[in-house]
Amino acid sequence: MLVKYWMHPKVETIEAEDSMENAIKLMKQNEGRLLPVTRQGRLVGVVTDRDLKRASASEATSLEVHELLYLLSKIKVASIMSSPAISVPPDFTVEETAAVLLRHRISGVPVVEEGQIVGVITQAEVNRLLVVLTGLGGQHQGLQLAFLAPDQPGSIKQLTDEIRAYDGRLLSILSSYDRVPEGFRKIYIRAYNLERSRLPELLAKLRTKARLLYLVDHRHNRREIFDQGVFSCPETKPSAS
Repeated sequence: MLVKYWMHPKVETIEAEDSMENAIKLMKQNEGRLLPVTRQGRLVGVVTDRDLKRASASEATSLEVHELLYLLSKIKVASIMSSPAISVPPDFTVEETAAVLLRHRISGVPVVEEGQIVGVITQAEVNRLLVVLTGLGGQHQGLQLAFLAPDQPGSIKQLTDEIRAYDGRLLSILSSYDRVPEGFRKIYIRAYNLERSRLPELLAKLRTKARLLYLVDHRHNRREIFDQGVFSCPETKPSAS
């Protein structure tokens, strides 16, 4: 999933020498998204809602309303912006962008191509993509099953074949090597169209293929954790299923 397909392409920018008052107005028009700050067409920083709130709080102590409005008209964006600006190119994946946001502890970044600002992408878009990728946002929420499986060819297919044998339709399949014993991986499968009366039978068969960690049934708000130890002690070798 590339950033250019998920970013906001209509970008409001503000000049570094513009006023904080105008930044607040633009931020409201921009529905709270970050504002790229430019100087002579070059990106030099960003202003976020947090920057504005922090600056307002520090300057507003014991001021009357008319004094505060005057002060906001005099404060320059350059004095409150976050700089240097962190940006990503449009051909970055959203996952790469999420790593940038996490590493720098920021809520969004401008998207820059050949020196031009072409959009912005924020944590909201990252969250939306997560919902889409996992299949949770559609009409078929179904259930999610998590497994600890041997890291070998065919381990995912064995699980999905069993689910399909019970008329299950697959919404998403995700795999991770995070916090797992060596030689294993976690597999997350979201499926729907499964008859709940046959679910115990299906789970018994799935357990012969991999260790079942948890089940979340969104239709009935049913949540069962079968193996907490895998999450708390990833170094421990799993026993036979």
